[in-house]
Parts: sequence; C-alpha cells; structure tokens
Amino acid sequence: MTSASDSPVTSTPATAPRTGGANPSRLADDSGQGKTTIASGVVQKIAGIAAREVSGVYSMGGGVSRAFGAIRERIPGGTGTSQAAGVQVEVGEKQAAIDLDIIVEYGAGIVELARAVRRNVIAAVEQMTGLEVIEVNIAVNDIHMPGDDNDSGEPAPAPTSRVE
Repeated sequence: MTSASDSPVTSTPATAPRTGGANPSRLADDSGQGKTTIASGVVQKIAGIAAREVSGVYSMGGGVSRAFGAIRERIPGGTGTSQAAGVQVEVGEKQAAIDLDIIVEYGAGIVELARAVRRNVIAAVEQMTGLEVIEVNIAVNDIHMPGDDNDSGEPAPAPTSRVE
C-alpha cells in the first residue's frame, strides 16, 4: 500500500529546487507493461554510499548536517548516520543532478579525489537507476586531520598535563 507522498510524478520543471529526498517518486521507466518510479531519496542514498566508497573521503555533509547527525546517533532508537547526509539531488524523468558536501582526509589530492568521487557516483547512480547523471557538483567543506578525533567519531580528549 502506498501513501499520498509515494505517488508517482510524471514531469519535473527544469527549475525545480534540489531537495533532500522530500520529493515524491519520479518516473524513471515507462514500458508497455507498467511504470517504474525511483524516489529521490533512493538516488540520494546511492550517491552518498558511492561517494563514501572512495578512499580519501572522510565524511559527508557540512558542519550543521554533521552536528544533527551526531545528535541523531545519541538518541536511543535513532536512525544513526544517514547515508544521504551531505547529498542533495534533483531528479527528473530521465536525468539527475547531484550536489555533494564532503570532508577529505588530510594529504589527499582534492582535485583527483573529486574526479574519483564524481566517476564513482555517476557510475553507481546510472547503473542502479538507469537515470542519466548530468552533473555532480562537489563542495569540499573541511579537511580531517589525523588525531582530530578517535574511532568513535568523538572529539579527542584533551591531553593530560605532564606537570602537577
């Protein structure tokens, strides 16, 4: 059973704003035997996972989305880290445009990393959805320095004093 928010949309204005998955489903395939729709949230998750697969990407999202993600992780029963954090998409009938906010590991070549992320995201989205990805815009928001935090994602504890 589908809700009203799951209803398919068969056209998208060229000037539609990019959203974080709040769009209803979009038409991706219309064969003589039925229609296949793909929600923009699905494209968001695919793009987020594909971007994180590239070595040198430390995290996704800007400061605000990372802060909300950290809060969500602490809430009992919360959803944890969202695969779509730092990903905005615009999905039409046959095409998609993607914006990514990433944090890179210190030492990674940003230009080469952005090319690798772009290639991986385009390949994953096109292969899994059949949509043509017309652009992947990447904003590098920060660089992660080794020792900035520990494995749990928490800030590193303050160093203990050597003197009393």
